[in-house]
Amino acid sequence: MDWTRAVDNYCERMGPEYWAEPINAVTNAAFLVAAFVMWRRTQGITMARALCLILAAIGIGSFLFHTHAQSWAGLADVVPIALFILIYLFAVNREAFDLGVLPALGLTALFFPYAGMMAPAFSLVPGLGATAGYAPVALLIFLYAAFLRSILPDFARGLAIGAAILVVSLTFRTLDLPLCNNFPAGTHFMWHLLNAVMLGWMIEVYRRLRLGKPAVAG
Repeated sequence: MDWTRAVDNYCERMGPEYWAEPINAVTNAAFLVAAFVMWRRTQGITMARALCLILAAIGIGSFLFHTHAQSWAGLADVVPIALFILIYLFAVNREAFDLGVLPALGLTALFFPYAGMMAPAFSLVPGLGATAGYAPVALLIFLYAAFLRSILPDFARGLAIGAAILVVSLTFRTLDLPLCNNFPAGTHFMWHLLNAVMLGWMIEVYRRLRLGKPAVAG
């Protein structure tokens, strides 16, 4: 594989220059802000602290991808996202279901066959394109919320809110190229902003679960 192969997947990019996607690049700062805010709120919660570090890595990886726009940078973009998903699932499996390390790891590992089946299924949805790879995550969060609704209603509500934010975020990601003629800057930057909010919120929901507080105030 050619790790220096140029990648041009976004409306805003009009050439190979480093700053050819300024909005997409700069909006990755939202991930760093969310990570900093949640770091200050998660003192003493090791798993939440780990998620904060990965959240910052998501912002850095995405910045590299939207500036260098090469295959290696694409890997730097997606690997932290995958790590966040897996570690969050493990943390929730441990805490919400009161599982030991090995059972929680086993349940978390089921994400691989789940994603392997659902991503191709979502790819059949017209217009979804590359977003099909992320759509199963939103569905999985909704499934967890539905399953935990009677056991941990506040936590389940928090998960559902996170999944809803992700659906809106996915919508902006999907519309980036179709609306390119009308919006030259594209809509991908909204994927960054909303994902930063969503991932920060998901850490907050987990933090409240660990502390025994309602996931949604009120």
